[in-house]
Amino acid sequence: MARLPRLIVPSQPHYVIQRGLNGQPVFQDDEDYTTFLAWLRAAARMYKVAIHAYVLLPDQLHLLGTPADDIGLGQMMQWLGRYYVPYYNQKYGRAGTLWQGRYKTSVVDPDDYLLVCSRYMELAPVRAGLAQLPEEYPWSTYAHHIGVQPNGAVTDHPAYWLLGNTPFQREAAYIELAGQALTPAQLQAVEGAVLKGWPLGSDQYKRTLEQRAKRQVLPAKRGRPFKKPAGEPVSS
Repeated sequence: MARLPRLIVPSQPHYVIQRGLNGQPVFQDDEDYTTFLAWLRAAARMYKVAIHAYVLLPDQLHLLGTPADDIGLGQMMQWLGRYYVPYYNQKYGRAGTLWQGRYKTSVVDPDDYLLVCSRYMELAPVRAGLAQLPEEYPWSTYAHHIGVQPNGAVTDHPAYWLLGNTPFQREAAYIELAGQALTPAQLQAVEGAVLKGWPLGSDQYKRTLEQRAKRQVLPAKRGRPFKKPAGEPVSS
């Protein structure tokens, strides 16, 4: 089946992932991380994308953001590439593309999966062996969400605000959530949806997206329709 056009839905959160070409590094020192984050903050403001969470790993980046329209997210990612790739190539004496193809994205059901995705990103350094605790890794939004280091690039999503009536309550609730390991089913759901470009959420959420976007957002069933053998009666 031909690849469907990338699904972008205004005012809905999107999980974005972009990986280095052939698994090569895209960030090698602190300057690389801070330079990219400064441009991310500028691009998000320029193209009206609210950033809720992120993690920058040595060979890839993950973002969770809500675009105000259907073109801002793509424009933001293009702008970042236009500035960061030449910077990186010049610094490390390389040429050509830095990324493994197009960025991948999945529209996220904010009620069921917003905080799951946020935790998935921020716990990635622990899963990858880059830190023992998420707060030890400096290139994610975890420190922001637990109140250790406010991040001006972050716009807290309403799902985060629902964790408590005060900053202290929200931060404490988030710490408790982060202490609960994501289930294998949650890990599989996030990874499968983002890599395939399908929405992440309940069946009802996906059906609502289809109606709103006026296009297919669910995987088509494989194979031909079942054909009854000749002479077999058709059930009433």
